[in-house]
Amino acid sequence: MGPGDWDQMTVRARQVLAEAQVVMGYKTYIELVRGLLTNPEQKVIASGMTQEVDRCREVARQAQEGYSVALVSSGDAGIYGMAGIMLEVLAQDGLEIPVEIVPGVSASAAAAACLGAPLMHDFVTVSLSDLLTPWELIKKRVRLAAEGDFVLAVYNPKSKQRVTQIEEVQKILLEFRSPDTPVGIVRNALREGQEVQISTLENFTQVRIDMLTTVVIGNSQSRVLGQYIVTPRGYSL
Repeated sequence: MGPGDWDQMTVRARQVLAEAQVVMGYKTYIELVRGLLTNPEQKVIASGMTQEVDRCREVARQAQEGYSVALVSSGDAGIYGMAGIMLEVLAQDGLEIPVEIVPGVSASAAAAACLGAPLMHDFVTVSLSDLLTPWELIKKRVRLAAEGDFVLAVYNPKSKQRVTQIEEVQKILLEFRSPDTPVGIVRNALREGQEVQISTLENFTQVRIDMLTTVVIGNSQSRVLGQYIVTPRGYSL
């Protein structure tokens, strides 16, 4: 479903939502698209956080009963989304059900569009959520990306329970990059309540950051040009 604003959804995503007999998803995402679910015969099923596996099994059950089912995912379903879990559940349960994965605008692409062109060269996406990935492994990935001079697009940078990890990431990157390296902080990218700020690697943790925020950290070549962050690809100008 992309960032959540209807204008940022692909035509195919809107078609699928209109045509599906059953629409399922995390309750927050369902509310973001509820206005598009105008068919009175459509069944809408919302569930809470951490119920992803159960949700996928219910999708499979509904599909086995003959319904066409749309499983809603934010951003792109294949980037930290529901596509992988759905395919794993089908494989584990030995079910052969046709699946269409509809691509969407991911948070990194949405945030980059708000900031200018920070992802114009090689970049890495990393989630700081350690619910499913050990924190030591996340730190290792950040360090290797820093050594490789990749731009970093950071998902899930901070939550109410997880407040120090983004500062640890900052310390790792400062070992390899200038304190003046540009950093973009985008909250609610391309949807209602959007906030865009440009800071530096030295100071960006002082800006408001939460689970609705995507942080884009430039590489050694990234520059602030006016109101934009640009990572040059190396064209001769």
